[in-house]
Amino acid sequence: MNVDILYFASLREALGREREAAELPETVRTVGELRSWLAGRGGAWAAALAPERAVRAARNHTMVQASERLQAGDEVAFFPPVTGG
Repeated sequence: MNVDILYFASLREALGREREAAELPETVRTVGELRSWLAGRGGAWAAALAPERAVRAARNHTMVQASERLQAGDEVAFFPPVTGG
């Protein structure tokens, strides 16, 4: 399954890219599994997407939980929580 992945704010800076297209293995079926798979790359990926880090996700422009199922062609965005004042 192919998905487009976008990284925003500090994640973009830590990972050195703002987007990528990825062919996912069959074992990656949810947003949470995608995050874990990306963190499995190690290094900056493991640090930026570690389970204890506050990272939000959106699937096709809608905020979702880690259990959200992925479909071919989805756009998944990862970003840190945003605060405003």
